[in-house]
Amino acid sequence: MAKGDKFYFENFSACASLAKDAARYLVDCLENYDADRIGEMLEKMHFLEHSADIKKHEMNRTLAKAFVTPVDREDLDMLSQQLDEVSDKLEEILQNFYVYNLKEIDPAAVEFAKNLVRSCDMLLQIMGELENFKHSKTMHSLIVGCNDVEEECDKLYLTTMHRITKDSTDALKTISWYKIFDCFEACADACEHVSDCVGSIIMKNT
Repeated sequence: MAKGDKFYFENFSACASLAKDAARYLVDCLENYDADRIGEMLEKMHFLEHSADIKKHEMNRTLAKAFVTPVDREDLDMLSQQLDEVSDKLEEILQNFYVYNLKEIDPAAVEFAKNLVRSCDMLLQIMGELENFKHSKTMHSLIVGCNDVEEECDKLYLTTMHRITKDSTDALKTISWYKIFDCFEACADACEHVSDCVGSIIMKNT
């Protein structure tokens, strides 16, 4: 690929790295949760999300001016948007702990967050392989692995929602956890959408 093409792949890797940092920070927040520090947590998480936004805007500006791109312009734009969606969803999860004023953490939330770290780590590896995808020996297994984690998240979501419903004694608290686990599930889906988008790009260019 042309020398100028490196920008696209470096940008994607930077976005995936920020998503992984945000997922790891979410785990840290939940494992050491202190409702009195939620404002501080949100501020740091927003910094990571905003940094990812900046990367997306850089991609938009470059694509708007580019005459030739390494793969279809539309595919690069789609991948950029879907990577940004992962960081957006990670921030939304933490925001909901503030919105619903939760004081304690359900252990399943920590498990879910750790799964998101696994997904984001695979996305970072996928982005590292993307520039030379035609010769990659690990790309296929990484995409499959990301989809496998999403399936694990689906199972965790179902069992957790069933447990919360069965054990419900506080309607408001139950609804709050419903909303939060919906956000977790949406974030897992966003990670899978990124890996699926990469798979589509590979199919179209090989």
